[in-house]
Amino acid sequence: MTAPRPYQICSRCILDTNDYPEIEFDNDGICNICRTFDKLRATQVFEKEAGEKKLNELLANIRQSSKGKPYDCLLTLSGGTDSSYLAYLCKQWKLNPLVLHVDNGWNSELAVKNIEELVKRLGFDLYTFVIDWQELRDLQIAYFKSSVIDLDIPSENALLGAFFRVCRKYRLKYLLSGHNVMTEGWLPPNFTSQYKLDTMNLRAIQKKYGTVKLKKYPSIGFFRYQYYTRLCGIKFVNPLNFVEYNKEEAKRILKDELDWQEYGAKHYENVFTRFYQGYILPEKYGVDKRKAHLSTLICSDQLTRNEALKIAAAPPYSDPELLQSDKNFLLKKLGMSDSDFELFMKTAPVPHSAFPSYLKYYRKLSPLVRRIKSVFRSPESSSSLQS
Repeated sequence: MTAPRPYQICSRCILDTNDYPEIEFDNDGICNICRTFDKLRATQVFEKEAGEKKLNELLANIRQSSKGKPYDCLLTLSGGTDSSYLAYLCKQWKLNPLVLHVDNGWNSELAVKNIEELVKRLGFDLYTFVIDWQELRDLQIAYFKSSVIDLDIPSENALLGAFFRVCRKYRLKYLLSGHNVMTEGWLPPNFTSQYKLDTMNLRAIQKKYGTVKLKKYPSIGFFRYQYYTRLCGIKFVNPLNFVEYNKEEAKRILKDELDWQEYGAKHYENVFTRFYQGYILPEKYGVDKRKAHLSTLICSDQLTRNEALKIAAAPPYSDPELLQSDKNFLLKKLGMSDSDFELFMKTAPVPHSAFPSYLKYYRKLSPLVRRIKSVFRSPESSSSLQS
């Protein structure tokens, strides 16, 4: 029997061997998640003059692509800090985006208020894409029954699918998102899944545990994503990577200028996500997602390690009444009984790989794809193709 791994915590962030059993440390005790963040920052974040140049190029391309159209681009808005601040910046940049909010039935009242206040004060048009609740509800229940870790996929896949559908509908070439490296970084693999775009995996779970056919559900898989981005030419961009983005400063501006109110934690504008990340993930799967987000803020110098340790030491739900309220709301909305939920919590987690998946085929084919690409990238092949 293999001896248990000695406990170790990263000397830079707050991730440890309990959070991420496969975590790796260098000679200085710094983990591989921190090193991945540094690589992302070096390759995807453009700061100061480089950021200004990149942003100006982006804005020029957006304006060029939208000539003769009522909107410059599509701006996705959840009501959270990142997307709300990006909406604020779009106004400063004199862009006229169509603001898209995808309603999956789980918005908190505060999120609805923030979104309404933002678009009113900024003077933007709002398009609300409503996901068919009966189909989404059935798919979410199927994911609970499957016991896989990524219970947010039914909403997240639909959100991304809706983004591209609306972009295509209005013939917009740029899709702007608040996602960014400095506050979101890269999650440890066991904190989430690689199956966000795996529609084979999604439909296999639905086929086994669901009861309705997904007719209106706006799914998006690997191939449809390639269709939108390559054939339709829609560019999914994250402009917050081109500006000096500090989360606390962004919150201050939003509060002062747009009467925006914060939610208490990342993604907590959504009741399902709040309960999933605040209770289900830590209690059933042993994952405290706050620690990954806090570690990213440490790496981006927006939070000290001691401050992060103090925040992580407190329970995800500081208010027991809110915890019970969210649980009651979730069970009622999904039509689950207390006994059904407790059975789910006691059932051992099941890997996504237990169900059919495109990823299995992709992994088998990827060595061949890499070999083909290497041939076409070689000097010999390049000269022959040009001749």
